[in-house]
Amino acid sequence: MSTKSIKIHLMITLLLVGLFITPFGTAMAETSQPWMNKSLTANERTALLLEHMTLEQKVQFITGNLNNYYGFYNEEMQELGIPALKMADGPAGVRIANPDIQDKKSTALPAPIALAATWDINAAKEYGELLGNEAFNTTHNILLGPGLDIARFPWGERNFESLGEDPLLQSKLAIPYVNGVQSYPVMATAKHWLLNNQETERFTINSIASERTLHELYARPFAEVIEHADLSSVMCSFNQVNGVNACESEAVLTTLLKDQLNFNGFVMSDYGANHTTVESANAGLDLETPGEPNGYWGSQLITAVEEGKVSEARIDDMATRILTEMFSKGLFDQPAGNNPLPVEEHGQIARELAEQSMVLMKNENNALPLDEDALDSIAVIGPDADNASAAGGGSSMVNPTYTVSPLEGIKNKVGEDVEVSYAPGSDPISAGDILPGPSAVPSSLLSPIDGDQNGLTAEYWNNINFEGEPSLVRTDNQVNLNLGFYNYEGFNAQSPKLETTPGDFNSEMSARWTGQFIVPETGDYTLSLSSLGTGKLYINDTLVIDNESKKLTTSKKTLSFVKGEKPDVRIEYSTGDSGGQQDFGGMIRFGWEAPTNVVDEKIQEAVELAKKSDVAVVVTRTYDSEGYVDNSSLDLPNNQAQLIKEVAKANPNTVVVQMSGRAVQMDTWDDEVPAIVQAWFPGQEQGNAIANVLFGEVNPSGKLPITFPVNEDRTPVSNENQFPGVNGESDYSEGIFVGYKGYEKEGIKPAYAFGHGLSYTTFDYRNVKAKAQRKGKDKDLTLSVDLNLRNTGDVAGAEVVQVYAGALPTNVETPTKQLAGFKKVELKPGKQERVKIELDPKAFSYWDEDKGEWVTPKGEVPIYVGSSSEDIQLKTTITIK
Repeated sequence: MSTKSIKIHLMITLLLVGLFITPFGTAMAETSQPWMNKSLTANERTALLLEHMTLEQKVQFITGNLNNYYGFYNEEMQELGIPALKMADGPAGVRIANPDIQDKKSTALPAPIALAATWDINAAKEYGELLGNEAFNTTHNILLGPGLDIARFPWGERNFESLGEDPLLQSKLAIPYVNGVQSYPVMATAKHWLLNNQETERFTINSIASERTLHELYARPFAEVIEHADLSSVMCSFNQVNGVNACESEAVLTTLLKDQLNFNGFVMSDYGANHTTVESANAGLDLETPGEPNGYWGSQLITAVEEGKVSEARIDDMATRILTEMFSKGLFDQPAGNNPLPVEEHGQIARELAEQSMVLMKNENNALPLDEDALDSIAVIGPDADNASAAGGGSSMVNPTYTVSPLEGIKNKVGEDVEVSYAPGSDPISAGDILPGPSAVPSSLLSPIDGDQNGLTAEYWNNINFEGEPSLVRTDNQVNLNLGFYNYEGFNAQSPKLETTPGDFNSEMSARWTGQFIVPETGDYTLSLSSLGTGKLYINDTLVIDNESKKLTTSKKTLSFVKGEKPDVRIEYSTGDSGGQQDFGGMIRFGWEAPTNVVDEKIQEAVELAKKSDVAVVVTRTYDSEGYVDNSSLDLPNNQAQLIKEVAKANPNTVVVQMSGRAVQMDTWDDEVPAIVQAWFPGQEQGNAIANVLFGEVNPSGKLPITFPVNEDRTPVSNENQFPGVNGESDYSEGIFVGYKGYEKEGIKPAYAFGHGLSYTTFDYRNVKAKAQRKGKDKDLTLSVDLNLRNTGDVAGAEVVQVYAGALPTNVETPTKQLAGFKKVELKPGKQERVKIELDPKAFSYWDEDKGEWVTPKGEVPIYVGSSSEDIQLKTTITIK
């Protein structure tokens, strides 16, 4: 055969092979696996696939495993072409568990509570799109977010994951969030279903609420996202709902969620939240995520089907729900991959979101914005102002692509022409600060018996009885320990200035701390131990506190000391048999309440720096995380309230930047400072965002999505039966009157109202009109409010116009104010806009438990328009016919 003939033959062969591989190859694949035909609907493809699956394969598909992907994985079923379900924790960023994926780094966004503070639907869409993009490009196809748990009380440790205390605000932001995530081949998972509103006893607490409360408040955001965002998945929670575990409750999973709210997606359990085989399957759980040690489904579920305890039709329904979502969201056809992230672009989005979220709480005498041209020196003060790890802990903790601390951000802004100096003012904030009780004794007042360091000598054992030689000996700055869940890699936001405790001590352990307490002033000192397990405090070898409890307990003892004394301190602690249960680890804090004239060394150093500076910026923070504790005290930890007061005495030009995911108590220092910025947990660009707001590069427009009370005793949920609950039951006796609705009902004046937020400009509200009409063949009720809004100041700015419906014309008790609509409007100086706001019909309705439906009373309803739930600018009425 000639060379020319060989070439022609080879070309024909390659052409035939190519034809076979492409259209004919695809046709053959679609013949053997017809569900891979993209021209079919998701329902059709699911039905075809289900026909080819055995019972064993279906059960394998709906049962999670712990064999791969660090616990966030459902295995690929290659023989059926079913891709693995690769789950990433949310909702504040994509938490990458696999170290082989981009060094576990992704964009750390501002916390969801910060997103809620933007009151901006476009921001929520951008937030969701970034999450979807990064999930898809880091191999994930399920994002465990958004969190739709209502912030029921102001001290909730997981409030930072919430979108606030109001169901309408949550809904309006959650819809674009979910649509943004699912604009990629990624399924969003709303959590936690249902009444998952506290971390205290979160595995066992029985949350008791009425049907009306569920429909009007806690189920509302889920219902809206189901209706308007084609939500793929819902995660059921650890707690009980009205006496039945949430993941095993037919009333919660099937009757309410699937039947009444028409949810067609699938329900997955929180990790380890399923405790049964038959009960959970029949109740409506569709996917068991990995549990310890092996979960309750798998072979046990197959046996239950064979014994007739669970029908195969129920198994088919589970698999159908998951597969349909996978097909409809593109998981079969567009597999997620490991692709480089646009770090700079996404960092800019994170910064812009943080800037929009910051709330100017107070600004007397135009203390802000700062004028860098008028400043020669700035004191930046705060335990973690030089650290960019101020973020919520637990499953929301993200390993950022890069970070900018508040100190760095301020230096970036002012450059070399202004001297920027730093003093911590207190010890770093840590997971120990979640524990209840007084602040930890400062390290500057503790000393090992031998040595010139600060702190106490610590000895740690891997057993509960101090047996043998200690496994670890070191100097601890403070006795402020919170191990177990809070100490696993990636599950804490501890400062890099803190020494890490090895994971060997995360379960049963014992420890001893010895040294001296250096008395700074003569007076009475109240010393305390907050501990779970057994904690003993000895002063000069005398036992003064003896704590022994399987619940977290704080005990106090008041002692008199003379200045210069150095009494010996010995603290002995053991987890006892509480260690290792539900990931509990060591929990202990050595705390104090000092005489008012006592100022420790770190605060004194900060005061001296503030005195010689033109302005002092005090950056405070809290430590918030999921886990096992809600600290009902709203005090700033580690004596930061005293730090603010002392700095403000030294420098009247003191600005407070507060980083937290929840409300904090300000009544002891609010009057001492002219300006306060609530910065939340602002994400990896926190420093630049804070600086841009402080110096007026950005006009703050954030509004509070939660109410800030005066203190923890003056809230609508300060009753022990409501929180933490009595005998394992949390009574939602406040009903629908959560947050600002409850404060109004009970006549409680908050420190800062829901919706509050100032600006560097001013706005004028005029000429309000309200309208209600029924449209279409179903006579659907449409309501709206129109008004004129003018920027009457000198700088451009955005205002969130808020509309509240008053009490409804019915004998049924309804809120005197209920958010009915809002709109964020950007205006240049002197400009006016006619603003139209569509109102939510459910704000003019209530859930009738007898009828099992929403009821809209006829008659006149007051309408309030303003810049917060308290700052009402205009009033009118609307008549519903």
